[in-house]
Amino acid sequence: MDDHSEPRWTVIGRSVAYDGRVTLVDHTVLLPDGSQSSYEVDESVPFSVATLVVDGADVLLSRQYRYAIDRWIYDLPGGGGQADEDPRTAAQRELEEELGIVPDDLRHLHTFFMNPGRAAWPTHLFISTAGFTWARPDASDPAEQVRLVRMRLVELDALISRGLVVDPPLIVARALGAATGYLPPLRPVGTR
Repeated sequence: MDDHSEPRWTVIGRSVAYDGRVTLVDHTVLLPDGSQSSYEVDESVPFSVATLVVDGADVLLSRQYRYAIDRWIYDLPGGGGQADEDPRTAAQRELEEELGIVPDDLRHLHTFFMNPGRAAWPTHLFISTAGFTWARPDASDPAEQVRLVRMRLVELDALISRGLVVDPPLIVARALGAATGYLPPLRPVGTR
């Protein structure tokens, strides 16, 4: 589908509204009807990465406390990439830093936008299914306390089906893993 024929906004100015752990940029835009507006965009990182690691009938996930929602969640190991970094390299770095593993294979699964209404950066999803070697995780960021969790795929499916998984990259990776044939179809609660 070609969206070039549909009206777009024109950026006529931009300024950093906030720059900390998050970077918000205030864009002054000209709307298709000729009116001017202001729109804040999260430009915190150039991109993010996340990887679903499959080890036989298990998946290796991270478990982290997420302050913004005040709860511990299951999610995929990953994080922000650097401007001069390739997404695959960033995914490998994040796997080693967070879970202490170096994957034997790393395949691109999909690229999507977590919040296309307010964030400018894509999330690159990867999948690893051919094994890994252990390394030493990096615990240098005290705000990032990551626990490695080995979970049966059927248990993950049950958590997703019951609405207990809230991390979008994990849900998308599970669905795309099945759609691409890397994983069996999602098994809802109560099925075998």
